[in-house]
Amino acid sequence: MITLLAFIVAIGVLVTIHELGHYTVARWCGVKVLRFSIGFGKPLLTIRRGDTDWTICPIPLGGYVRMLDEREGNVDPAERHLAFNNQSVWKRIAIVVAGPIANLLLAVLLYWVVLIGGVTLVKPWVGTVVPQTLGMQSGFQSGDKLLSVNGVPVFDWQAARMAIVEQLAEDGRARVAVQTASGTRVERRVDLTSSPKEQDDVLSEGNLGLMPQRYLPQIGALEEGGVAEKAGFRVGDKLLSADGKPLSGWESWVELVYNSPGKELKVEVLRDGMPQVLSVRPASVERNGETIGRIGAAPQADTAWNEQLKFEHREGFFAAGRHAFARTWETASLSLKFVGRMITGAASVNHLSGPLTIADVAGQTARVGLTSYLEFLALISISIGVLNLLPIPVLDGGHLMYYVAELIRGRPLSERAQLLGQKVGFALLAMIMAVALLNDFSRLFGG
Repeated sequence: MITLLAFIVAIGVLVTIHELGHYTVARWCGVKVLRFSIGFGKPLLTIRRGDTDWTICPIPLGGYVRMLDEREGNVDPAERHLAFNNQSVWKRIAIVVAGPIANLLLAVLLYWVVLIGGVTLVKPWVGTVVPQTLGMQSGFQSGDKLLSVNGVPVFDWQAARMAIVEQLAEDGRARVAVQTASGTRVERRVDLTSSPKEQDDVLSEGNLGLMPQRYLPQIGALEEGGVAEKAGFRVGDKLLSADGKPLSGWESWVELVYNSPGKELKVEVLRDGMPQVLSVRPASVERNGETIGRIGAAPQADTAWNEQLKFEHREGFFAAGRHAFARTWETASLSLKFVGRMITGAASVNHLSGPLTIADVAGQTARVGLTSYLEFLALISISIGVLNLLPIPVLDGGHLMYYVAELIRGRPLSERAQLLGQKVGFALLAMIMAVALLNDFSRLFGG
């Protein structure tokens, strides 16, 4: 119920703001609005206010503003000046872009509220370096404190991660100044151009293989019926050595397991103060075209380290506004770059998310707290704004493309050309939606 309610509220708010952008600017431009609808399908509720029907419909996947238009029906000659199609091209452009801009401004407002109200942030400290990832290849170590990215200071973990990803998206390389666990200042050089297999995950999901959380070399959880459980491992076992070699931490254990698919390992553990030797053979699993080992065991969190990562941050009114605008701009820019990479084939369409994933994340963030939910709303609002500006007919960006062509040609495109564009746009949008839904089912149900 929490997930469903959080999803309905999210879609309702974001769609309403988007359509209010269109509605408000249309009225400013003197256009008569016939219907303002949240959702699609047969109206469940209709309220008449002035010349406009305000409706709520049962399919909560969008909304629309229907304006008086001679292309969609007969218009009283006395109201021809109120029709959308009779407005200047600049007014039509303003009405079209108002929806996406409203979503971007909503994101700014939400980030602004979060920053003013105070938020719990995570220090830019590296707790875990995942084996066989870009982070490990770049030389990062547990205990590194991130100081700056290409000379620009970083304040918290999210800002540091976004700065690195944005720099990698620009030219494939980033310079990260860190203070090591011993207090020495060094520079880690991240080079994505030498790791083509990593590019998709890094640029689409920001997966650098670095985590602020730290884990102990101790079993915290076991997969029921998994390899580790069958081998005799128990929650609480402290890992001491494998094949006679000491284990320095959880990362070294994970790296050994990754590199040992199907190979028997002799592992010494400390259980209830007594050492024991267990034998385990990691299962072989295919990942990104290579075979790795897996045993189905999760680590025990290093509570002392993880607690000191958190800090409360609150900003003044103007500083919060400035950072809210910057964060919205950075997120929108990264989204556009990712779309460009998908179009060129440099990024996989497997990262597209649909309504099921959005609903799932809405529920998760709502359970965490109001701040997380507001940040989620801001992120989805940016995504809606960016998506609608894409030059795909039937989207706002498609209409904008028509009007730009009209400015260049000095006259509108023919109705035949626009109708053909609409058909292509519908087909493309249906294909994108189908891929997104397939990805949703795959993520959520393991299909």
